Amino acid sequence: MSSRPELKLDWCSHEAAKYAVEHWHYSKSLPLGGLVKVGAWENGKFIGCIIFAQGNNQHQGAAHDLTMFEVCELCRVALSEHITHVTRIVALALKFLKRRCEKTRLVISYADPEHGHHGGIYQGGNWIFIGTGGSTEAFYDAGGNRIHTRTAAPNGSKKQFGRNTSRHRGMVARRVSLLPKWKYLMPLDSETRQRILPLAKPYPKRATSETLDTPANHAGKGGSLPTVALHSK
Repeated sequence: MSSRPELKLDWCSHEAAKYAVEHWHYSKSLPLGGLVKVGAWENGKFIGCIIFAQGNNQHQGAAHDLTMFEVCELCRVALSEHITHVTRIVALALKFLKRRCEKTRLVISYADPEHGHHGGIYQGGNWIFIGTGGSTEAFYDAGGNRIHTRTAAPNGSKKQFGRNTSRHRGMVARRVSLLPKWKYLMPLDSETRQRILPLAKPYPKRATSETLDTPANHAGKGGSLPTVALHSK
């Protein structure tokens, strides 16, 4: 049996986060807006990062009587091959988030069934499952690349190309219906937890080979060049 690796979490640079997402997350892209980027190292080797963002929906906290400044989204778990359980890495990253963003009271995350995920890493971390949520459609260009709706639908494009098409970099992008995502909540204080708990539903069962500790990105093989912990700013 191999010994437990030495795990270190620290703020990571934009460059390191970008490398991790492009190599070890199915989206291949960093989210827009302000980000909190927590890097992870095993035995001195950079294995990826956990990224939090305010999210695209500025009103997502309203359903829980919270302001947009009290809610954020865990939007990327981008890890290469590693030994430490993902649930532990995420739990430690949440502590970094609380330290950086003291007003944050609730973290939201989504498991995407389009990529074979059911939220095993959130179930293993005792997140609260409340059903489905998030976007159920997306734009894809002719090459099969997914495009953010704000990028795919510039001013006037919907009128010109209709409801189900848009223009992106000179190409026509088409709107595709997606499976609804599984929605999980992690309250960061006891008062918020008590208000959220009545919304809890039984965890969905996995429909693939995903386990409780499978990375949310189904990471590939890897190693990484950025090995120095840098401040996220």
